[in-house]
Amino acid sequence: MTPSLGRVIIYTKKIEAMVDFYCRYFGYEAVRREGDRIVELRPKNSGIPLLLHLASKGQKEGQSLVKLVFDVSDVEAFCDLAKDRGLEFGKIHQADGYCFANAKDPSKNSVSVSNRAFRP
Repeated sequence: MTPSLGRVIIYTKKIEAMVDFYCRYFGYEAVRREGDRIVELRPKNSGIPLLLHLASKGQKEGQSLVKLVFDVSDVEAFCDLAKDRGLEFGKIHQADGYCFANAKDPSKNSVSVSNRAFRP
């Protein structure tokens, strides 16, 4: 099972300004789902979607507020495989029709595996 980089989460305290910026200057389209805390920005052509997530009070903008998200169809199976190879993910979280788990890379950057891309 080889995952591919499927999207990037950007934590921000300025969701609407970010939507405007990426849609206006880089041709993204905003997709919002009722009840979803994330605003998904999809490229009109090829490219990686950007997910805008509200930053917590403790997060400082401009400093490590990006998380790489790798698409996997089976989060639990991938986490088990990763653990066998030496990478331990945290708890598997259930979200709006998908699940995800988080870990850190060697430089302590956040990475995530998610089956969001495979939800109906």
